[in-house]
Amino acid sequence: MASAAGLVAAMATGGDALASQTARAAGGGDGGEDRFARGELRGMWIATVANLDWPSEPGLTAAAQQAELVAHLDRAVELRLNAVVLQVRPAADALWPSPHEPWSACLTGVQGKDPGWDPLATAVREAHDRGLELHAWFNPYRVANHTDPTRLAASHPARLNPEWVLPYGGKLYYNPGLPEVRRFVQDAMLDAVRRYAIDAVHWDDYFYPYPVAGEEFKDDAAYERYGSDFPDRAAWRRDNVDRLVREMGGRIRETRQGVRFGISPFAVWRNKDTDPLGSDTRAGVETYDDLHADTRKWVQEGWLDYICPQIYWHIGLASADYAKVLAWWSATVRGTGVGLYVGEALYKAGDPAQPAPWQDPAELSRHLTLARDHEEAGGHIFFSAKHVAADRIGAMARVVADHYQDRVRAPR
Repeated sequence: MASAAGLVAAMATGGDALASQTARAAGGGDGGEDRFARGELRGMWIATVANLDWPSEPGLTAAAQQAELVAHLDRAVELRLNAVVLQVRPAADALWPSPHEPWSACLTGVQGKDPGWDPLATAVREAHDRGLELHAWFNPYRVANHTDPTRLAASHPARLNPEWVLPYGGKLYYNPGLPEVRRFVQDAMLDAVRRYAIDAVHWDDYFYPYPVAGEEFKDDAAYERYGSDFPDRAAWRRDNVDRLVREMGGRIRETRQGVRFGISPFAVWRNKDTDPLGSDTRAGVETYDDLHADTRKWVQEGWLDYICPQIYWHIGLASADYAKVLAWWSATVRGTGVGLYVGEALYKAGDPAQPAPWQDPAELSRHLTLARDHEEAGGHIFFSAKHVAADRIGAMARVVADHYQDRVRAPR
């Protein structure tokens, strides 16, 4: 009992104090000692939205939540990974005591309720103590996985500024076309950069929402006010996202030296049939056209430090062959100075709903073998932590046996 009480007391320590205690040399986590040879990034995502990975359910005690988090970190070490990508802003809320947004409901079950500890501070400390980088994963524009603003905490910025929010596809989103929204979401994320010794800011693939058949994203008023200099609404929307990426990259560098900026988009920029510069794919979604995310431009302009396309397909898939998509991204980053890591669909391995290649424990290992032929590929990140832990058919174990015999440090 005394030990548990001490653990909870330690977890309740403020983020600023823990950040100063856990400040690490570049590369993170070893007090400046080069314990591991430098090499590739080996990471896993830890998703908190809807309690996908962690916490396993809302409302656990602070001690139980930390124990689960530490178990994920220990599993990463056991598999010789060197980075975790922890979702700390899943839906315009926070897993740290943010002055901008309420506490996330994934912790207590009630948005805005103090969980009694600082998860981000603890995650940074515990990850670094294990030689793991901590990439803080933020979702810029998603507000809620429902459309009822009254279900948000009373102090939520989306309730205080209802003109910022649009419903679409059964969810609520901040409107990317409003300059005040772009500034606010940056400020909210930069608070974590300023206060915690994170190794990177990481975004996923949600910019403008994925298209929903029969629905319109009703940003007419913002387009009428701000879009007159653009040939069409799509160009204006792409510029809005470009501004967010460019400005955030610059502000991260101004806020804390050494913190990298990475984005993990859907892996098809445009199909070759749409644009000769695109990949040899026939994907149903193209980020340039559907999400208004010009991922290729971000790399060319050097607005980010790494890109991690979610190449969530098997080798040989007719519409989006892993091998062809990887080759396209390797060529895209070549000579830009932007790092390339590959998002891997571990969650598909052994899923009976997936085609035959995903029933083979060796499929993911073949991805890493293939990536060896692309010198631009600097590592892999696996989705997600609960699948890393369960390893349904031993696909992760096969990756480790074939490729991760020794621990290495993440590249910088």
